Amino acid sequence: MSAEPSVSPSRTGVWLIGARGSVATTVITGCAAVTAGLHPPTGMLTETPLFADADLPALSSLVFGGHDTTDCPLPKRAEVLAAGGVLPHGVASAVAAELAAADREIRPGGPVPGDTRNEEELIGAFAADIQDFVRRNGAARAVVVNVASTEPAPSEGSLPPSSLYAAAALRAGCPYVNFTPSAGLHHPALAPAAATSGLPYAGRDGKTGQTLLRSVLGPMFAQRALAVRAWSGTNLLGGGDGAALTDPGAAAAKNSGKERVLTDTLGTAPEGEVHIDDVPALGDWKTAWDHIAFDGFLGTRMVLQTIWQGCDSALAAPLVLDLARLTARAHEAGLSGPLSELGFYFKDPVGEGPSGLTEQYGELVRLAERLRSRDGRPGEDR
Repeated sequence: MSAEPSVSPSRTGVWLIGARGSVATTVITGCAAVTAGLHPPTGMLTETPLFADADLPALSSLVFGGHDTTDCPLPKRAEVLAAGGVLPHGVASAVAAELAAADREIRPGGPVPGDTRNEEELIGAFAADIQDFVRRNGAARAVVVNVASTEPAPSEGSLPPSSLYAAAALRAGCPYVNFTPSAGLHHPALAPAAATSGLPYAGRDGKTGQTLLRSVLGPMFAQRALAVRAWSGTNLLGGGDGAALTDPGAAAAKNSGKERVLTDTLGTAPEGEVHIDDVPALGDWKTAWDHIAFDGFLGTRMVLQTIWQGCDSALAAPLVLDLARLTARAHEAGLSGPLSELGFYFKDPVGEGPSGLTEQYGELVRLAERLRSRDGRPGEDR
């Protein structure tokens, strides 16, 4: 009988829900590529001087696993993303060993058609998978991050899959990050468990493109006393999210964060809606267009239009790595409850905090200061 691996304080687990999706594959590939010095850590605030002395887990210390309902191996998924221009040429083969190692740590998710397990059985099985992963890798801790496709708003009486995974994270004693607009830990049924868990958690819905821009432009109009009359938007996207967001319920969940940013930064909800169109030919790429009608001095009517074209996975991956490292360090430092200081990364952040990007960055700076202390509270630097 083999001995149990010893716990290594230098090893941190990252358990990804949707572990074989585009975002997760880019996260794992990117971490390996940056660690090997193949590419710079572009887009990662945790690799800037802001967090230089915050004792975050090193990228080289991260080990990956997760749940998924698909069985396409990670090396193959990375090759497909490279062929589509999402990952740089040659990187999939360069980090093939790391991808294969992560793929071996992925366990079947659920519920799937024909699954007869009840909610308690599913939560128990998912929690056991996470705990086994932590023990097998001798990790000091693991952070569970939901990067699965958006699900519709939950119906009353049952937990959606995202909330089953979130409940499993709590049961496994792991911090939790919801990078999607799905319910996850936000489900009312999980509020008591989250409040008494003593664990830090963050979310929800990563702010990668259109809403990132809105969180900058909204305060600009308010601070210049310009009256916004209408703010309309359109999103064209493909991939798994594009297909998932054809469901009106899923699209409504996605848009709620976009609308909240405008309401909070402008002080009122302007006219206009956001439309989401699935364009499968775009794959992992997306285009976001905004049309902003506003009044200037003496009621002069003007318009600002913006176009954001980007690769969703490449925008999301550095944020996921940041969040995993920051949440792991917060857990180590003894922080618990909603990490409102991480609102910088989300459309619809948990806890109380500002909605403008500049103010959110200020909160993030203050979190960095807290993490420099021994116990997570302001005090003498380590």
